[in-house]
Amino acid sequence: MTSRRDAAQLPVLVIYNLDAAWNPNEKRNQTIEVRRLRSSLDQLGHPVSLLKISNDRLRDTLAKYQPDEWIIMNLCEEIPGRPHSEADVAHVLEQLNMIYTGAPPETLVNCENKHRVKQTLVEHGLPTPIWRVYEKPSASGWKQFPAIVKPAREHCSLGISSASVVLNRTELERQIDFILRTFDEPAIVEDFIDGREFHVSLIGNDSLQMLPPVEMDYSRCADIHDRLCTYDAKFSPGSDLYKLIDVVVPARLPAWELGDLQRVCVEVFRVFGCRDYARLDIRLRNGVFYVLDVNPNPDISSNASLAYAAEQSGLSFGELGSRLVRLAASRHPLFG
Repeated sequence: MTSRRDAAQLPVLVIYNLDAAWNPNEKRNQTIEVRRLRSSLDQLGHPVSLLKISNDRLRDTLAKYQPDEWIIMNLCEEIPGRPHSEADVAHVLEQLNMIYTGAPPETLVNCENKHRVKQTLVEHGLPTPIWRVYEKPSASGWKQFPAIVKPAREHCSLGISSASVVLNRTELERQIDFILRTFDEPAIVEDFIDGREFHVSLIGNDSLQMLPPVEMDYSRCADIHDRLCTYDAKFSPGSDLYKLIDVVVPARLPAWELGDLQRVCVEVFRVFGCRDYARLDIRLRNGVFYVLDVNPNPDISSNASLAYAAEQSGLSFGELGSRLVRLAASRHPLFG
């Protein structure tokens, strides 16, 4: 029986995809980040191999890897050619009896659909902005402004721009129509919480560690339409919002608010069945921490909020990856 202390000796297979829709710079950045992760893990003693998933035959691609000989670091966001297939990746790993980092299929399915996320939060009495789903370009019954309009099944802020924040019914219906036509999926409308925003990362399973919250500081955004984390604000360094929004680590919160935030985040992690790690998007208004989104298997790139928070807590980029590998290893027959 191999001892638990030898978990670092089990080879790690990092699986990742490159989205065909990404531009060359995005593909290059992803490749750089994956190689950086391999190098960082290697320096800590983890034998690491990289596997780019470039077609839809994921099961066949993985079949040559014996389940009892690997820990899979699952960075694969979808199977190429199959949109919204992140959960399918985990399902294939389950079928092959692979031990892998991150959330199981059912958690990924539930968190992909913002409608289902909202329903689950409400059912468990967890604070979230009031909301409604629209499948036609009519805002019947909606009276709360300002509001924000999002695609119901997209992540990484796809479909989110300054136009997403609406101040009246005319703007609301126009944006609903844009989402329906552009993404061919329902639009979800929320009360826009015009308050402080935090990205809160948690690591662990039986015992959870909340990393220092990362604040998206909108104090330089005079226009309410700009006080949100759009796709450009995240991924377009030349954009105005990328320059205007400051990232503050750690967020400045008094101890009692940190305690309230942690209680909410830990309960959300448990309710949704997250595993190993997750990131929650939270906004604060009038003393209430509202849950905006639940992100199992969040981005762990060196320039993502999770990595910033980990570094603030004393974990290097490599140590963050190693922690996730070891959490997965605890489920491996050799260490269980």
